[in-house]
Amino acid sequence: MEEARNVSLRKSPRPRAGDTAELAESAWAIVLFCVACGAVAGALLPLLARWLLTLPWAPLEGPAELLTSVPEPALTLGTTAVGVLGGLLLGFTAVHESLSVRVSGTHVTLTVRDSSQEFPREEISVSFRDGKQLVLLGPDSLELARERCGLDWQRLADALTEHGYAWAEEDPYRAEFRRWVPGTPGLPPGADALLRARAQARKHEDDARDARELRDELLRLGVVVRDEEKRQYWRLVRRD
Repeated sequence: MEEARNVSLRKSPRPRAGDTAELAESAWAIVLFCVACGAVAGALLPLLARWLLTLPWAPLEGPAELLTSVPEPALTLGTTAVGVLGGLLLGFTAVHESLSVRVSGTHVTLTVRDSSQEFPREEISVSFRDGKQLVLLGPDSLELARERCGLDWQRLADALTEHGYAWAEEDPYRAEFRRWVPGTPGLPPGADALLRARAQARKHEDDARDARELRDELLRLGVVVRDEEKRQYWRLVRRD
């Protein structure tokens, strides 16, 4: 197997063991942003419906005619109210899905979806950003965690390095990933079937939980998976 790519690592020479850093997205900011977007979308809906009716052939002509039959200002007020409620629901969902990170000199704790994962310092070899995801790796290159992260990346990197954890600018093992296609050689027994099932699960948003569970199953087989759009890439965990 190829050697890991040389990447620059940041690590504080004097870990801060006595204090902790808490990083989390502002719940109010998330909710207010979603509500504002919902309100704007709701206010624009009547304009969109009227524009559709001016087209020679209008998609959703029936719903558009029904919508514009409501007199103003009740129409705009109603669609705006629906947009606000939809934005509120989306905002609460986004807060529930957002990641918070607690960093101390002995542990890193990731909390998302009302569940927490705690990783002792000695289990964490390096952390880095992969697109919009935070990734923690163990000493044997095993992926400990991969979570979507909306935090300020500079603040997160600083918090980790100030507490003595290594931060890489990119995945040290990125060069070892290979694109998966059905029947790819070199995989452990059973991994190809799991990757097939995961490819199907990723096609549907409702199956996101299945995709996460299948990722965990692959990790138990020593296979690390990363996604790029609809493609899956894999590498083997290093066994010393």
